[in-house]
Amino acid sequence: MEIRNLRYFLAVAREENMSRAAELLHVTQPTLSKSLKSLEEELGKKTIHAPQLLH
Repeated sequence: MEIRNLRYFLAVAREENMSRAAELLHVTQPTLSKSLKSLEEELGKKTIHAPQLLH
C-alpha cells in the first residue's frame, strides 16, 4: 500500500471535493482519481460513496 494513496484519500475526505483536494495536493484531478481507484482495488472496497465528491 502506498502512503501517497492514503494521503490523497485523506485530502479528498477532508475537503469533501475532488477538485479542491487535487489543487491542494498539486496534482491533476485525473491523477487523484487514478490513485483512489488503485487504493479501492487494493482494499477491495469503494472509498468514496458520495457522487458529489467526484467533481
